[in-house]
Amino acid sequence: MTLDSDQIPVTLRWAVRLLRAEAVAVGLIAAWLAWADLTADTLDPTSALLVTGFAVVGAIALWMFGSALAARRPGGRAPAIVLQLMLLPIGWYMIQGGLGWLGVPVMALGLGVSALLVSPPTTRALGLG
Repeated sequence: MTLDSDQIPVTLRWAVRLLRAEAVAVGLIAAWLAWADLTADTLDPTSALLVTGFAVVGAIALWMFGSALAARRPGGRAPAIVLQLMLLPIGWYMIQGGLGWLGVPVMALGLGVSALLVSPPTTRALGLG
């Protein structure tokens, strides 16, 4: 049996999967926002486009960082961690707004993916340690 030194560790593989899943989820939210923008009776077009555009950019960024990490490019790790840490205040405000059933998993996702990204196997696979 030989060991493949180019094999992506499980921690990095799961981080990439979760980043891409987040990208798909945010993309679906962006599609829903676009639909809501098109079908609204009254609309502030500037605000609507900014919110929808922010969701689109977020989905693209999550996918790109996941792809960069899948290709073992270490430059994708720091911005991916920043996006994951942004889930903490989002989850906190969900909890404060009475959506604890959603806020707690959002915060756990952000912390979990961040932990996967800074784990020793991921760090070694990206050539950072």
